[in-house]
Parts: sequence; structure tokens; C-alpha cells
Amino acid sequence: MTAPSIDYRKTLVHRPDKVTEGLDAFVDYMMGLWHRAARHAEQLHLRALAIDDQVKTVSGLSQHKLRARLDELQVSFRRGGQRANEQVDEALALLCEAADRTVGLRPFPVQIMCALALDSGYLAEMKTGEGKSMTAALAGVIAGWSGRPCHILTTNDYLAGRDADEFRTFYRYAGVEVGAVIAEMEPQQRQEMYRNGVVYTTSKEVLADFLRDRIRLGALHHPQRRLLRNLLEPYRKLEDTVVLRGIDTAIIDEADSVMIDEAVTPLIISTQHENPWLVDAALAANRLAGRLVEGADFTLDEKYREVNFTDSGYDMLEGVAPELPEMWRGTSRREEILRQSIVARQFYKRDQHYVIQEGKVVIVDEFTGRLMPNRSWSNGLHQAVEAKEGVELTNPTETLGRLSFQRFFRLFRKLSGMTGTAAEASEEFWHIYRLPVIPIPTNRPVIREVWEPRYFVDEDSKWAAIRDEIVAVHNTGRPVLIGTRSVKSSHKIAELLDQSRLDYRLLNAVNHAREADIVRDAGNPQMITIATNMAGRGTDIKLAPTVAKRGGLHVIVAERNDSGRIDRQLIGRCARQGDPGTTRIYASLEDDLLARFGSKILKRGAAAALRERPEYGVYAARWAFDLAQRSAQRLAYRQRKTVLRTDTWLDEALIFAGSEGIG
Repeated sequence: MTAPSIDYRKTLVHRPDKVTEGLDAFVDYMMGLWHRAARHAEQLHLRALAIDDQVKTVSGLSQHKLRARLDELQVSFRRGGQRANEQVDEALALLCEAADRTVGLRPFPVQIMCALALDSGYLAEMKTGEGKSMTAALAGVIAGWSGRPCHILTTNDYLAGRDADEFRTFYRYAGVEVGAVIAEMEPQQRQEMYRNGVVYTTSKEVLADFLRDRIRLGALHHPQRRLLRNLLEPYRKLEDTVVLRGIDTAIIDEADSVMIDEAVTPLIISTQHENPWLVDAALAANRLAGRLVEGADFTLDEKYREVNFTDSGYDMLEGVAPELPEMWRGTSRREEILRQSIVARQFYKRDQHYVIQEGKVVIVDEFTGRLMPNRSWSNGLHQAVEAKEGVELTNPTETLGRLSFQRFFRLFRKLSGMTGTAAEASEEFWHIYRLPVIPIPTNRPVIREVWEPRYFVDEDSKWAAIRDEIVAVHNTGRPVLIGTRSVKSSHKIAELLDQSRLDYRLLNAVNHAREADIVRDAGNPQMITIATNMAGRGTDIKLAPTVAKRGGLHVIVAERNDSGRIDRQLIGRCARQGDPGTTRIYASLEDDLLARFGSKILKRGAAAALRERPEYGVYAARWAFDLAQRSAQRLAYRQRKTVLRTDTWLDEALIFAGSEGIG
């Protein structure tokens, strides 16, 4: 039978403070500045250098003495308290030596500094290619020694499985068992994996398991109620139905993607239920939407992806009402179903927002470029897209549990993370998660060359210029990585390279099975790699010796993203660990970013300037794109605040009703 204390921790969560507003928010902002002050980074750097010196003194220890001291430290950290805090530096020195002996990696001082930052509850901005996996393992052992659950969250299943396998011998040497939870696992496998001291997984998997556990237990997620039920009905064995053994410590890799970009959409556990009326209405609305004319019957708001009917449109809706199923003929319902159909037609584009696989609509994550096969849009939008594409319509889903990533991460007692791009969102990380951002210096100086960006009036000119630059760099023997926003754009470049009879590798949401191999080989001589945003995460691009002598990897950003952080992630794929590399950004005034968020007046002015005085037009175009990108980032931030306000409202409503406010 499970000990009461262990069972209690299975559903124990940290109660986060409310997000501050008004004058409190200003005071909170000033506190964030203090926590992010440069002196904190300097102190951690000095500690890291001292630990690095200490590693040299412990390198002479025998295997027996090293293991014995690690075992002693594990016991001390299990007990906790001030003594354990005072032993962190010694523990890291011994773990660095253990890493060298088990996996052949001796952490650099900057990695030790980052591990200290993680243990201290910081969000470390560590540049791409500086060894985040080893750093996470160092911090993971210290967290695992506590005996409490520790989750290291990566961006995809491949990385979770890879890192758990790669550092398994290191963890075991330090007395900690490690496991990985991936999407294909059954509940029993997941339960077994979560029993390990450190578990590698993705944020989506652990949040989904957390919600499913809450749904299974219902009101019995309260430990006291469970204890009483176990006393009254011991045969039920409720603990066997819970997959997680609790949440306590989370170390998040690529934290900007997980905690900022993906935080807009809450994770929903749902079940399908038949609704033939909605299916029939979606099919009918798709036929009727084709009769409505943009400008005459409706107008579009590109920025917010909204449809507004004109007076003529409302008259049209009233006239076509008899052609809809009976329950959708009312004023509000017919407007709702037709508006969704127009939104699907106008704003949701195939090979950008979704792909068709095996006759089904599969959503593409706009930030990572990855497929999300088990996700669907809500409120009839998914059925509207299916009707537009002429595929079989799926039944709508009914929500069983819902929780945002923002709310979920705030439930952890100890939270930390790493990413290559955190500075732009440092205020948000503090305001929402109480995570101060701290910069980690690079192990070697960065010698990347940033070539002047190029801007064009139309897309065709841009794609032609990109092809010419690929050919020119390719002929020097250097590899080229081209980053795109969408599957459609990646195919466009592929077609141009086919016409030029150049070999390439294509990595996008449709062709992602060999992702790690494709990215890993992208540093070979004359290799051309086309990739969506997924290429910026997880796998090192190592240069062949001859490539470094010729100037390194050349990265082309084929279109600017909604967030400057994503552009920086892609640029960071070259010139890592002191290697040479070059990069250039391309953009046209017809790109999606400017179409959705740009100023029409600035766009017209930039177009005229590019045609008449190209040398000055570049500055006008850059200004237009910078403003559009800021507008996109502000909108995304407002959407995240809306999600957080919804969470807060649900908390207050459910707590008032006697629930815990989660799920």
C-alpha cells in the first residue's frame, strides 16, 4: 500500500500568487529589475569558475571514493535544509568529473554557471550550441537527489528520448534513475516512467497526464478525501489509476517557445461526440460562403482574423437561412456558422496552418512547424476547414478538462529554464512566472557575420534572389540552411532548386521523419537544407573541417517571423562554439507578416521607395517590418494575458463553488 506521504504528494501543487496589476505591478516590475541585475550573473560566474577549479582537485579521486562521496551528497540533499544548499558547489564539481568519466563530456565553466542558475530558479539565456543538454543533466541530478519528482521538458519526443538515453549512465553513476515519456506510450508505461527520479518529456505530455489524472480522480484529488476513501473502501486502490507521482520541479528547455509562444493556446482534454446537425451545417455553410463577396457582403480584419458582415451581407444571410439545417436558421446561429466558414476560407491556408494527410486535416504548429495530429480547432472551425477541403468531416469534441500552460507551470514548486532567446521577453517571464532572466556568456567568442538584409516589392523577386544566393554560396563549397515559416514556402524554394538542378534536403511538417539526421548533416560541404522553424531546436549542426576553413554555415532567413526571437533562433544555427558563419534575412512586401500586421501606408511608401531609390527603400521596408513584428508581438502578449485572465476567473469561480480551480 502506498505510504500516506507519497500519496499526498501525487496531487500536491504549489499555490501561485496572483499576477499583479496596477501599482502592485509597477513595484513587481522594479523587483524584477533587481533580480535581473548584472551582479547576480557576475556572482554565478565567479562561483562557476571556482567550481571549475575544484573539478581539477577531484579528478584524482578513485572510482570508489567518487561514488561514495556522491552517495553521501545524495543522502544530504534528500534531507534538504541549509546544509544541502551549502553543498551545491561541491556537488557540481563532483558531477562534472562524473560526466567526464561516464559520457566523456567535461562541462565548461559556462555550463556550470547555467546549472547554478537553474538550481537557483533562474531562466538562463544560453546561446544555441553551448551545451544545454549537459547543463540540464547536471541540474537534473541535484533535483533528483531530493526524492521529489523532477521533469525536464524538451520541445519534442525525439529530444526527450535522446537525452534520457544519452545521459542514462551519468544519472545512474550519480544514483538517480532516468526515464522518458513520449506520445505513443500507454498509461501503464507512463506510470512506470514517472516513477524515475528524473523524467524527460514534453510540456504537452506532462500537462495532458496531469489533466487526465485530475479527471480520473475527480473530487478525490484532495489527499484527505482519498485517505478517507482508502480507509472506507480499500479494495478500490485509487492510487493505481494515477499516472503521475506528482509535480514539483520543472527544468524547461527552449523555454521561450514552451512558455511564451505556445502559451497562447490552453491544452484541452476532450472526447468526440456525434453532432450530425453541426456536420450538416458546416457543409451547407461552405456552399453558401462561396456566394458571399468580400467588400460587398463582408470585410476582413487580417490582424485579428475576424470577419464583419456588411448590411448587404446581413440581408444575404437572411435570404439563405432556409438552406441551412433548421436549428441553424436563427440569426445568431447562422451568422456564427457562416462566419466560421469564411474564416476557414480566408485565413486558414493549406500547407501553412494545416496539411492534408490520409484524408484528414492535421494542424501545423505555427511556431515550431510541427504536426499536431491529435489536436483540432474548436467552435466548428475544424469542421469548416474540412468542408472547405472536401474531406470527411469529423465529429466535434466535448471538453473534459482544460488548463493553460501559463497556469500549469505556475503550479510547480521549483521552476527554471533555458533558451537562446529570452531577453526580449524578460519582463513577461518575471511578471507571469517569477523567473528572472540571466545571461550566460558563450564559451568561445561569437564570430558570426550578419550580411545586410534584402527587401523586395514582390515575392517572386525575393525567391529568385534567394535562389541566386544559394547557388553562389553553394559554389564556394559551403553548406546553406534556408529557414521558412511554412510548408508552402519550403516547397517554393525546393521547386526553384529543382529548376537549377541542385540537390537539397527538405525538412518540414510533412517530411519530418528524419529530422535529426537532416539537421545533423546540414554542416557538410555543399549541403543545402530547407527547413521550417523546427530546424532551430535541439540538434547540433556540426561543421566538417573543410567547411570551417571556407567560412562555415550560411543561414538564410527566407521570411521574417511574427516574433523576432524565432528569427534569432534560426540565425543562431550558424557560428556556434567559435565556428565561423554568415547569415542574411530576406523579406518582401507581400510576406504574411506585413500583410497581417503591417501598415498599409508604410507598405505603399516602402514599395515606392524600393522601386525608385532602392538604397533608401531598404530602410523604409525594414522600418515597416520592424513595426509589423512589434505589432504581432503585442497582439500575442495580449492574447496570453487574456488566457491568464480566463484562468484567474475560472480559479475564482471554481474555488467559490468548492473546487480547487484546476482542470
